[in-house]
Amino acid sequence: MEPAAARGASHGLARGLGARAGARLRSLARTPGLVLAGLVVLLVLAWALVPNLFASGDPLTGVPADRLAAPSAAHPFGTDHLGRDVYTRVVHGTGVSLSATAVAVAIGLVVGSVLGLLAGFLRGWVDEAIGRVVDVLLAIPSLLLSLALITALGFGTVKVAIAVGVTSVAAFARVMRAQVLRTSTSLYVEAARAGGVRWHSVLLRHVLPNSAGPVLALTALEIGTAVLAIASLSFLGYGAPPPAPEWGSLVAGGRDYLATAWWLTVLPGLVIVALVLAVNRVGRALERTGEAR
Repeated sequence: MEPAAARGASHGLARGLGARAGARLRSLARTPGLVLAGLVVLLVLAWALVPNLFASGDPLTGVPADRLAAPSAAHPFGTDHLGRDVYTRVVHGTGVSLSATAVAVAIGLVVGSVLGLLAGFLRGWVDEAIGRVVDVLLAIPSLLLSLALITALGFGTVKVAIAVGVTSVAAFARVMRAQVLRTSTSLYVEAARAGGVRWHSVLLRHVLPNSAGPVLALTALEIGTAVLAIASLSFLGYGAPPPAPEWGSLVAGGRDYLATAWWLTVLPGLVIVALVLAVNRVGRALERTGEAR
């Protein structure tokens, strides 16, 4: 059984940290830049969840008479060479791009966190073995590693997401390991160990919850990185095949019309940039909140 003193100390610390984090978050919410970033993120999430609410047209069907029409009230992002509304394609492509991003970040978060948790808590040869794997992942440029994995797995949005997810494992593992090493020396953890609590109970009930804050902040930052990586690979032709309105392929599709129809590339590209900047702004705020804790 877990000692009452250790359990009370852990719960008291958690309540204190939660109160300070809540105060910090309320302070950050009054920052205009952060509020704007949050609104951008919410808008893009709404696009992904209910695209027909924002763009009811068919993203795959165009009107030849409206081909290469400039941005206007009828077509906010203009139309492409087949007369398809670019805004509609961007909105409906949000679900595809964010789904791939979610898969990539989930792979990095779960696999990296498990590796970092085991390395930091068990130490010894386990830490050494996992450390060597992480070093190999860090030694290879992420884009090169993604391309190598896609070559092995094949093309497609899911394969791109897996490849991007594998490249982010090392970052999550390093952050989790550092936090576990710090948390493992806390008094409440030492008290639980001294009281005879089983190691897996200490790991799951004390070490993991108190090590998760910086990892969650990193998750927000990695979302932006994953969006860029998936869009880049889609731009190179490794993502969903045409006519799927994936963000990277939308940017790539306008390359041949830059001189006459700049909006085909610029406006979808600006959506990607806006989302990445907004997510990074939110991630930095969460990171500062974790540091304040």
